[in-house]
Amino acid sequence: MRRRMIFKLGVTVVIAVAVIIVYIQHTDPDLQHQGEDEVKDKLVVERKQVDGVQKESIDGADKEHMTSNKDSEPLKKSENIPESDKHHGIEKSNGNQSHSEDSVVNKKINGKTKGLKAVYSSSQFAPKDSIHLSVVACGDRTPESLILLKSAVLFTSKHLVFHIFAETQLQKGFRDQLDFWPADFLSKVDYFIYDISFPSGGKTDHWKELFKPCASQRLFLPTLLTDVDALIYVDTDILFLSPLEGIWSFFQLFNSTQLAALAPEHEDAAAGWYNRFARHPYYGNLGLNSGVMLMNLTRLRESVWLPSLIEYYKEYKLKIAWGDQDLINIYFHYFPEQLYVFGCDWNYRADHCMYMSVCRAAETNGAYILHGSRRVFLNDKQPAFKAVYDAFKEHRLGDDIQYKLLVQIERNLEGTIKSSCGQHGHIYTKQVQIYSNHMREAEKKAREKMKDKKPPHPPR
Repeated sequence: MRRRMIFKLGVTVVIAVAVIIVYIQHTDPDLQHQGEDEVKDKLVVERKQVDGVQKESIDGADKEHMTSNKDSEPLKKSENIPESDKHHGIEKSNGNQSHSEDSVVNKKINGKTKGLKAVYSSSQFAPKDSIHLSVVACGDRTPESLILLKSAVLFTSKHLVFHIFAETQLQKGFRDQLDFWPADFLSKVDYFIYDISFPSGGKTDHWKELFKPCASQRLFLPTLLTDVDALIYVDTDILFLSPLEGIWSFFQLFNSTQLAALAPEHEDAAAGWYNRFARHPYYGNLGLNSGVMLMNLTRLRESVWLPSLIEYYKEYKLKIAWGDQDLINIYFHYFPEQLYVFGCDWNYRADHCMYMSVCRAAETNGAYILHGSRRVFLNDKQPAFKAVYDAFKEHRLGDDIQYKLLVQIERNLEGTIKSSCGQHGHIYTKQVQIYSNHMREAEKKAREKMKDKKPPHPPR
């Protein structure tokens, strides 16, 4: 009798546990998608849905060297993101997804999502047509971040808004240096400084240490900067050699499905990393480089961007080598129709010249943006890159660009001619020269216009 009662009690407990597990699986989106085989099955189904709805768009986006979308539509509202953009069974819910261990969605107040509050802001009244630029600085990245921001304001005419994510001990350094800029430059800049912020739930260190310190912060910008529609994200090792208006204009080339823009990781398959070594899915034939990234935050918030990246991290965390860049590659492997691809001249790296010159666009146009990946701005491995960086470092805001900055770049490059990347010096100077010529011409026209407006001498 006693054994029978114990048996019945055991059966009851088993049934109760089973009911609880089934209930949790139907209410907790994280537990719904456990199991690699189940995830892969859903991926197959999802790709069939997308292929059937947008095959033409995908075919166009998969062209690795696409530098413009001739048939693209003007930038549209985020409602145009297709309803078929669902991944791993995650339904769209206007950015209100919930994750038991990875809560990344900010609280809503009066129906509006509350973003991350700035630790310091220089102003609250930036013009609506401002260009927004974001950078993340941790560790020893403050000096090169400030030179990056200097290069941005040096060439750009439109008002700039800097969104700076920095560790607490670095924040005062940014304020002190930016507030010391000459008034003429500071007047066309507003800046916001934020604390580093990663998902809660005990996994903050995992995200922070995913690759470079804090680099994966950019993945969460859509939920942190909820009042910003679009921005340019750049790594700290970036130099602008041309006005930001140029790359910002690519937003107008997005079609109705595209929500971000990046450059290819490589131009040469023989030297490509992803096609030779990657153990995870990646975009196109040679992958993407994430050092310069246009982000339509409005569209990203309404897509499955964030929940998908969290799932990818769970599935591939032991197979990714380049951290957040690998996760971005995985995402656009499955959603290529959401990506606009610009050319290597907008993200020019030592990879494009260390063996032989492989970025044809930069040979023709010069580099619009220089990317000193693998610390080539600071070491002697690629002296041409360091030569350009040193010239920007020494340049003072307000000094003449042609007779000070450009001359210094050319002088520094003279000692790098024998290096692989130093053999094409015009790549680093052409856009600076074009900008300088343009400004000289504009000043000349302004003087002539003022001269024409002078009243004639009164008769004697």
